[in-house]
Amino acid sequence: KGVPGKRCGTILLLAEELSNCRDIVTMQLCANKLDKKDFFGKSDPFLVFYRSNEDGTFTICHKTEVVKNTLNPVWQPFTIPVRALCNGDYDRTVKIDVYDWDRDGSHDFIGEFATSYRELSRAQSQFTVYEVLNPRKKCKKKKYVNSGTVTLLSFSVESEFTFVDYIRGGTQLNFTVAIDFTASNGLPSQPTSLHYVSPYQLSAYALALKAVGEIIQDYDSDKLFPAYGFGAKVPPDGKISHHFPLNNNVDNPSCAGIEGVLESYLQSLRTVQLYGPTNFAPVINQVAGTAAQVTDGSQYHVLLIITDGVISDMLQTKEAIVTASSLPMSIIIVGVGPAEFEAMEELDGDEVRLSSRGRYAERDIVQFVPFRDYVDDSGNQVLSMARLAKDVLAEIPEQLLSYMKTRDIKPRRADPE
Repeated sequence: KGVPGKRCGTILLLAEELSNCRDIVTMQLCANKLDKKDFFGKSDPFLVFYRSNEDGTFTICHKTEVVKNTLNPVWQPFTIPVRALCNGDYDRTVKIDVYDWDRDGSHDFIGEFATSYRELSRAQSQFTVYEVLNPRKKCKKKKYVNSGTVTLLSFSVESEFTFVDYIRGGTQLNFTVAIDFTASNGLPSQPTSLHYVSPYQLSAYALALKAVGEIIQDYDSDKLFPAYGFGAKVPPDGKISHHFPLNNNVDNPSCAGIEGVLESYLQSLRTVQLYGPTNFAPVINQVAGTAAQVTDGSQYHVLLIITDGVISDMLQTKEAIVTASSLPMSIIIVGVGPAEFEAMEELDGDEVRLSSRGRYAERDIVQFVPFRDYVDDSGNQVLSMARLAKDVLAEIPEQLLSYMKTRDIKPRRADPE
């Protein structure tokens, strides 16, 4: 639709239910003596894989890269979900076309062959060679044999596990909270302070803590959360501390549930003096030390830092994050208040991989979100907090999976209920 009085064409939508097959295949192919298609030079071959559908049609599911100017190309290994290749039906036809690439997009057809997932999987024990046939050439030339051959060099299958597989298998999430008690937040007794608690609504710190914590606590089996403050002078001697327990218990800084953390946070506001500087490294190193004790995949740590964003120990923090990136842990930073958060964006490492003294982070473990982006204009706090929690926790499953994958840790089998 769109142009009055004129049919602009139709779009046909075909759907097929996806199988729940979670296997992923990695394979590599090469070809030999393909037909020469280019006037000057040889051919620039590439492969196109098609999955056959239930109604007999074919859908492109993969294209290899182009290998320039050769009749004997070796393509790079590639990975494809079994769902995409055959939707879990091992005997369904997989059609493969061989083309010669042309700059103008009118690629020349060299030939085709058909196989199936089951047949391809036999290549785990032997090379499989396919004849590439061009039906038009076959009809025209009596002595036509083929347009070359394609050999499957390697084929391997592995299961792709999900975040839920690990949680079901018993992986425990351990949630630690660190709250910024530096003077740049403003005096807690003043309404302009980011820590100000009015009788009518929670502070930005308390809102962020509640939003994220109430979701994470569902994944934490013991619901006990170590909670720290940093950047304050603490009683009795007024020394500056960068990881003091909010519940005032050095031997056991754990609070019962998010409500317990909130209670201890509000209690600390009444007893400590907001000071500075804003140092992240001590609390990151504290959690990293705990995470380093169990690295078999049964424990995973999530540190939530809530801060107004003016960071003092950037070099040490980078160093701490790069070290922690090889451990089973993730760091969530929620920035509250109006500050510019360039330093936090850098720590996030989404655009540029974080590095320190020439060492690069093994994986991206930091997720930063500015709280102000989630304050709903209509004043609907529930909606704001739901959106904040969703974005804050979005990267945790992927980060947990990346740790498990790099260590080749598979989920334990869940006990039957």
